[in-house]
Amino acid sequence: MTFDSPFADLLEANRAYAEAHGTSHFDGIAHAGVAMVTCMDSRIEPLKMIGLNLGDAKILRNPGGRVTDATLVALVLSVSLLNVKRILLVQHTRCAMASSTEDQMHASLSKFSGTDTTWMSLGTITDQEKTLRADIHRVTSHPLIPDSVEVGAFIYNVDTGILQPVS
Repeated sequence: MTFDSPFADLLEANRAYAEAHGTSHFDGIAHAGVAMVTCMDSRIEPLKMIGLNLGDAKILRNPGGRVTDATLVALVLSVSLLNVKRILLVQHTRCAMASSTEDQMHASLSKFSGTDTTWMSLGTITDQEKTLRADIHRVTSHPLIPDSVEVGAFIYNVDTGILQPVS
């Protein structure tokens, strides 16, 4: 079947993937007990970078790898219902969200869209380590995330592939 669509190549690749998929037995829990919050940057391969496979972890991605309100909901569900015992908060080097100010990012978006975007909070990051420590606090102080859940923060170097712990 041929699709005349801007998504035709992706749908074709999906059909090949589905033929080899073989994961219908997965139950949706995190078999390694891990959740990772990280950036949407395409240089990051969350499972591979920590030696895990499909079905081992819950992966939550957003610009900058921030612990947003929606991320907190996902983490609460992950620890309560999906076997998560360890949470990694991972930002990365050369991140656009940590390389521009909120004003600079709004200027770029407004130029691209032709619309004022200042009504929207973008969540740029001025200090990654400080932001990660604040995000650890958001997670560890949440009343629905037990103290038994381990939470760690890391900066991933996109050039070397190394995760550097943040204390």
